Amino acid sequence: MLFNYITPVFRPPSEAESLILQVTNGCSWNRCTFCEMYMEPQKRFKPKPIAEIRDELRRFVSMNIPQRRLFLADGDAMTLSYRRLHEIMQAVNEYLPDIQRVSAYCLPRNIKNKSVEELQGLRQMGLQLLYIGCETGDDLVLDRVDKGETWQSSLEALLKLQRAGIKRSVMILNGLGGVRYSERHALNSASLMNESQPEYLATLVVSFPMGQQRIKQGYSGEFEALNLRQLLEEMEMMLSALELEKTIFRSDHASNYLVLKGVLNKDRERLLKQVRTALTNPESTSFRAEWQRGL
Repeated sequence: MLFNYITPVFRPPSEAESLILQVTNGCSWNRCTFCEMYMEPQKRFKPKPIAEIRDELRRFVSMNIPQRRLFLADGDAMTLSYRRLHEIMQAVNEYLPDIQRVSAYCLPRNIKNKSVEELQGLRQMGLQLLYIGCETGDDLVLDRVDKGETWQSSLEALLKLQRAGIKRSVMILNGLGGVRYSERHALNSASLMNESQPEYLATLVVSFPMGQQRIKQGYSGEFEALNLRQLLEEMEMMLSALELEKTIFRSDHASNYLVLKGVLNKDRERLLKQVRTALTNPESTSFRAEWQRGL
């Protein structure tokens, strides 16, 4: 076997053509009540030994397959120490010197114990983009879903990455606050984005393929999932509150009902028009069917 993957392995939609190098298994936090991606026992968090990583890279090189981009899996490879990440990037540069971009998922907490200088060093070695799962900018919702973050901790991580020159692709979960907290979720998420000005912003729709029991526990049973109309209304609130300079916006993940793409705020009015048209004339709007949606 070329790579010793412990499945399932996830990656962002934009990394569809990337080589996936699994440097950890699972997620080191793995307590978020909305997330079913890294369920134990098969996805129990564990770093992969550097010797095994080097061996996988060596085998890939022997296949003589051109590759431009590399994604470091699993859920939060950036939880690894700077020393370990430096070793991994050294191996990548040694075996794949033509790689143009290395990226990874990242939790805000992963950045706290890494200095700007260390992050700059990783960027210079090729780590250019991180996908940060902020999920929401609302402290109450963050607490309810056991994210272990706050508006402030998320902002500090995003600004530190900005100072280091690492591009940030932030993920916000449409519907995470349920019906009761939808407005504050939308407005405070917009506030976080306005303060951090990420290079990329993506919205996904929170989904519950295994049921809502876990997320309802955090909400003391009061969680009520948003229907399609309510999801659109929440999106309208967030887009209206965003004040971004040149953020590439994507709402085209498999979980989204309505595909939206543009640059904010340049395209905000066009995007708002799409959302409002979907609200007023749903029968003339092209929504993604339920069977087409997924994680």
